[in-house]
Amino acid sequence: MISHDTTHASLPVRSFTVSEKQDNFEVFAEVHELGSDCLVILWGGTKPHIGAVGIAQVRPSLRDPEKVAATSSVFTFVGHKEDVVAKAMSEELTRRLARNTVVVAGIHWDALSEENIKNITAICQRLMEQVVEKLSLSPA
Repeated sequence: MISHDTTHASLPVRSFTVSEKQDNFEVFAEVHELGSDCLVILWGGTKPHIGAVGIAQVRPSLRDPEKVAATSSVFTFVGHKEDVVAKAMSEELTRRLARNTVVVAGIHWDALSEENIKNITAICQRLMEQVVEKLSLSPA
């Protein structure tokens, strides 16, 4: 689902929001193209917040310098577990789109089971695919 798509005529910024839902879980990704860079704000649940930030930079692959790879860092607030999603998404978007990427993630539901966590992680993966598809259609 695409909620909005905004291009600012005077600025090199394009923004859009996508979402994915499974059962009672819905997660949103607000995407901002900042020149050739990409900022993704990922949220969902009962208490949207900032739990972790994943930052990935484009670099040549160490195995094959002709291929794109990513170097990344992640910062996580104490008690939060979004670091796994923020790091994975920032790295994958960077590799696949050859853009420096920042993912800010804050997803919260109370008393999640392991199965719930797997489902939410799968939702985030599908969101990432939507972002890749949409950004692949536009020039960086």
